[in-house]
Amino acid sequence: MKQNNLKTWFKSGTPWVWMNAGAVAIAVVMTLGLLLVIATRGLGHFWPADVIEADYQMPGQASRVLAGEVVQLEEVPRARLAASGLPVTAEGGEFMTRELLKVGNREVYGADFSWVVGEWLANLRTPADLTVLERREWGNFYGYLLNVKESGQLVAEGEAAWGELQRRIDRVDALHKDIVTLEKQDIGRINHGLERLRLQGRKLELQGKLDAAAQADLDAERAQWDAEYKVLETRLVELYQAFNRDSVTVRTVDGREQEISLGKVVRAFQPNAMSFGDKLGFYFIKLWEFVSDEPREANTEGGIFPAIFGTVLMTLIMAVIVTPFGVIAAVYLREYAKQGVLTRVIRIAVNNLAGVPSIVYGVFGLGFFVYVLGGSIDRLFFPEAAPAPTFGTPGLMWASLTLAILTLPVVIVATEEGLARIPRTVREGSLALGATKAETLWKIVLPMASPAMMTGLILAVARAAGEVAPLMLVGVVKLAPSLPLDGNYPYLHLDQKIMHLGFHIYDVGFQSPNVEAARPLVYATALLLVVVIATLNMSAVYIRNHLREKYKALEH
Repeated sequence: MKQNNLKTWFKSGTPWVWMNAGAVAIAVVMTLGLLLVIATRGLGHFWPADVIEADYQMPGQASRVLAGEVVQLEEVPRARLAASGLPVTAEGGEFMTRELLKVGNREVYGADFSWVVGEWLANLRTPADLTVLERREWGNFYGYLLNVKESGQLVAEGEAAWGELQRRIDRVDALHKDIVTLEKQDIGRINHGLERLRLQGRKLELQGKLDAAAQADLDAERAQWDAEYKVLETRLVELYQAFNRDSVTVRTVDGREQEISLGKVVRAFQPNAMSFGDKLGFYFIKLWEFVSDEPREANTEGGIFPAIFGTVLMTLIMAVIVTPFGVIAAVYLREYAKQGVLTRVIRIAVNNLAGVPSIVYGVFGLGFFVYVLGGSIDRLFFPEAAPAPTFGTPGLMWASLTLAILTLPVVIVATEEGLARIPRTVREGSLALGATKAETLWKIVLPMASPAMMTGLILAVARAAGEVAPLMLVGVVKLAPSLPLDGNYPYLHLDQKIMHLGFHIYDVGFQSPNVEAARPLVYATALLLVVVIATLNMSAVYIRNHLREKYKALEH
């Protein structure tokens, strides 16, 4: 009886339902766990941790004072520490604690991270006046504030130095913004105008039209640009003099004094003296800086806004390119092509293209788009720029086109499936009412298939936004100093190289000279990439659901 009940239970399909439900639950838990690990390790980097000060006494050596942030703790076998050359004795347990301290002060200690043995740390303390200077270069500096100077002259010292330091950092920050605006926007506009003028003169020369009158016009316009540049250059020199005027003297915990120009300091704070509310406010400031600022210190400090901008812009351009081509190809295969051997072969080829490794598309994009197509465009339309390439070099356009070719099979297959699901009676009813085949396709079939098109676009965006390998060949670089969208004609510079979140993760994680400083930024950038992809996908899903509700009545 029990055996019959067991057979009936298996035949009912209930075990497979539970197995599928369990598999889905495990997948969801694993995904959420992965996101939680990434978020914890990435977002925790921006919290202003307390800075400890301690006496470090290695057996047989003199005691020295250390200060820094505890980044990592781990239990290490005592034998392993002894094998590494540390003076570890046989006394004690089998394991010892090893701590990774961010000690900063790279120009003093040579490295801003140091491993120490926890059992050798004594007299741990968190002095309230221990100051952290976050710098534009060389990482953090930890020490005690002694005084503030202006042009080498003492301005404030002791307790008065802290307030004076904050006021002067605000002043330096404002000057830095003025300098960046002047260099990137105003002087950048002049450089763009001078380059355009040079190319215009070269073009006239190649065409044999560079006569005395044309040369005079070019010289007059160049003189105007030069005069404007001299004014801005004078202003820039004044800003830099004011920018580098102030300095601060800091004493390290082991008694060494260091004078640091405030032009190199981003902010100064005392984490041990900060309340929870102060730390929370500081945390959100750092988080906003991460998503809105430019990278610095070999991409291990600052923000990643250029990478966010490049990723989103490239994905949008890819979507604009791949959607019409994919839809047209699917419409032809489903609505117009004769359903024979050739059509089946084409469909098989499209399905196989979806499984080709992405690096192959990158090699194709480099060979065809960059060298063949881009080189031809340069010879036809930009001969005055030779031998410097304009479109004959990796850039935004070729990166977007390469991703469009990579994701084209996904859009074709999804659109074809959507077209196949539309009832034949809908087409016949439209034709019976006097509509042509083209009108039926444009006004009835395609609108009803639009949710399927959006599904293909969602899949294309999800794959394209996370690709890295092909982009390394066709337009993505480690650092792009300017955005491809600015106020200079033609405003959108499709020939310019860009930054990308996926490549940024690879560069910071595997090419950074400072691995310990880069590690938390790898997690933070990975989390941001997931958020960007999810945002793009959710936008497409919303549009798809809206279209599905709009045309649901026609399906019935």
